[in-house]
Amino acid sequence: MIIGIGIDLVKISRVQEMLSRWEDRFINRVFTPSEIAYAQNKKSQHIPFSGLFAVKEAVLKGLGIGSQMGVRWQEIETSHDDLGKPMVSLSGKVQQIAREQRVSDIFVSLSHDGDYAIAQVILTDETR
Repeated sequence: MIIGIGIDLVKISRVQEMLSRWEDRFINRVFTPSEIAYAQNKKSQHIPFSGLFAVKEAVLKGLGIGSQMGVRWQEIETSHDDLGKPMVSLSGKVQQIAREQRVSDIFVSLSHDGDYAIAQVILTDETR
């Protein structure tokens, strides 16, 4: 059963400006160490950072919560399997909220085109 769906569109140039202006303060506040390593390993790191940010926003929307509800950006982490498929894991308050909503799986799709990154998540429970 679908618990929630979230989608977010991020303007890549906006994230690039934030990276230039705030540098490590922005990166370390929003992204986990493994997300930082992933993005910084890419030629144009502002592109993967934009996609990772879009995933975080999409998860919050899918759960029906905002970032001001005592959750931290780093509680939503995107990793990739050997084929590059994105996967989301939760921790802290976000994980607690997801458990309360009986979320068992998070399916994520992530894409970049031109100056935009988009992410969509589908949150399901075990009855899928």
